[in-house]
Amino acid sequence: MNSEINNIILDHDTVVHKVRRIAYQIYESNVDEKEVILAGIDSNGYVLAKKLKSILKKISPIEPVLCRVEIDKKAPRNAIKTSLTPEEYIDKSVILIDDVLNSGTTLIYGVKHFLDVPLKQFKTAVLVNRNHKKYPVKADFKGISLSTSLHEHVDVILDKKPYEVFLK
Repeated sequence: MNSEINNIILDHDTVVHKVRRIAYQIYESNVDEKEVILAGIDSNGYVLAKKLKSILKKISPIEPVLCRVEIDKKAPRNAIKTSLTPEEYIDKSVILIDDVLNSGTTLIYGVKHFLDVPLKQFKTAVLVNRNHKKYPVKADFKGISLSTSLHEHVDVILDKKPYEVFLK
């Protein structure tokens, strides 16, 4: 038996359920909004943002707008690129999305980027929240919280079926 199978944290059906639940939470916190910006951190965060957009379109009247956020995870202080211009998200509700919250480095630099413009509301969403952060950043919406060792790695597969989350 494959060792990865022994370490599955979330199977396909559970991932689908968690993503749907996060979409409902986003809707609930933006119930009065006409539009919400789903800013997915490239690459898996953006895949998650696309899945959330699809669900939000089905469950709510909110118009979800995708924004790809490119952060150099090895050098997060480098310039961050987004597929939307800052003018497109001024005074909007923005949700910064990533697959896994590890140390918080990627998320905190992503937050910093979006705070350069006035926003109506800013939240964060992750599928997996690991409980050892380097920075005081939290996920407002999360699929699952895990207490793992620093030596373990969480892999998230969202770009092909079956969706899975497993520990290596």
